[in-house]
Amino acid sequence: MSRPAIAHIRLDAFRHNYQLAKQAHGGKALAVVKANAYGHGAVQCANAIADEADGFAVASLEEALQLREAGIQNPILLLEGFFEALELALIVAQDLWIVVHHAWQIDILLAAKLEKPVQVWLKMDSGMHRVGFSPAEYASVYAQLSQHQNISKIVLMSHFANADNLNIVHTQQQITIFKEAVTELNAEVSLANSAAILAWPQAENLWSRPGIMLYGADPIQANLANLASKTEKNPLRPVMQLTSRIINIRKIAQGEAIGYGSIFTAERDTIVGVVACGYADGYPRSAVTGTPIAVDGVMTRLIGRVSMDMLFVDLTDISSANIGSLVELWGDLVQVNQVAVSANTIAYELLCNVKRVRFVYSGADE
Repeated sequence: MSRPAIAHIRLDAFRHNYQLAKQAHGGKALAVVKANAYGHGAVQCANAIADEADGFAVASLEEALQLREAGIQNPILLLEGFFEALELALIVAQDLWIVVHHAWQIDILLAAKLEKPVQVWLKMDSGMHRVGFSPAEYASVYAQLSQHQNISKIVLMSHFANADNLNIVHTQQQITIFKEAVTELNAEVSLANSAAILAWPQAENLWSRPGIMLYGADPIQANLANLASKTEKNPLRPVMQLTSRIINIRKIAQGEAIGYGSIFTAERDTIVGVVACGYADGYPRSAVTGTPIAVDGVMTRLIGRVSMDMLFVDLTDISSANIGSLVELWGDLVQVNQVAVSANTIAYELLCNVKRVRFVYSGADE
């Protein structure tokens, strides 16, 4: 019998979230499936929406080739562009779109002898200060590219540093900087990531790039900060339900400690369940006592330190719990964002880190 730790991937939820992202934005949407679709399975997720997706976005040529080899024919954007000249032949052969964010890429691109021209997404650094051309040089770079035979089309783009934070003005400043720099440029625009789709309608643009929202996690800091009191129904559906089962039950007396470091001491006589899931599976070691967990559909809490292969749950008030009881680490009852907040990280990291567990896919044809 196999280990009971399972990541259930509901592809109907992924499809629902993509449709919601498109509806909320109102334009075209590149589904971001980099990092193996944030740990969910890039090929499976892409196939689930290939019949309606405007395109996909990945980080590298290797990720794009995986999709092409699986039969995905939709447009695919390389979010970091190319890393060396040798990649351009494959990029052209596989009909991929590329982000251009630095002068060295332009030098290589314009000097190359290509079989056919490529579509470029020209990135501006409007305030993220990671990659991209400055607003002051952006129009001249656009002009240089638009006049060259190696370029078929240019899409203007930037990326927000703080769209998830509604309490600061930085996103509006980035929008203003971008719009002022492209006033004279007649081209399609891509600005909105997940948070901007949900919270910044003033970021008007044709192409959105939804990422984390496709997987059912809320990217907005204001919502994350109020998870405990949040009562409205989240229209996003969690795609991953991470579950395992109780493999041992122990009773400890008040004052006894459990696990590595003995960081949890029972404040009362406690029934402890041992769950077959740990940080080697992707559950965060940094999660603290009190992190929500559901056992047989009943909410309870994590106690003690998460170890490599196992963790502890409090079963004292769950009379139905037994060996084999189903445990939801996150999914339908426990929001992955709740676990992330408890572990002082973000849902992106938790989802990307899931490994070793068995992946079970459903809902592809729904």
